Amino acid sequence: MNKKRIDALAIALGAYCAASLLHFAHNAEFAADYPNLPASITRETVYLAWLGIASIGAIACLLLWRGYQIAGLAVIATYAALGFDGLLHYDLAPVSAHSGMMNFTIWLEVAAAAILLFVVASRMVKRLRKA
Repeated sequence: MNKKRIDALAIALGAYCAASLLHFAHNAEFAADYPNLPASITRETVYLAWLGIASIGAIACLLLWRGYQIAGLAVIATYAALGFDGLLHYDLAPVSAHSGMMNFTIWLEVAAAAILLFVVASRMVKRLRKA
């Protein structure tokens, strides 16, 4: 395997995981400040949701480590796609109703998810061309 691709995947995966945690932690700690967020969304439910989503990334890493490259990459793509859910904040209220930090954490997670999806797609295309 090409070490450069492995490093790019590891970096993109780590960056997305960190961006996701930052966004979810901000949601959890400032849930009451997010415009029109349902009352059912609490600090605890936000952290539990993040753990559930992060477990998908952990399963993907386990699959890759066990040698199931295509399956692992597909699960990472699913994990990354979940990063676009943060845009649902804008279904509840416009960008202007969110604070600068709210918008920053939302868009950071979305950007990191997009980069991770690009890296995964590139790697899958290269693997499939070899097959």
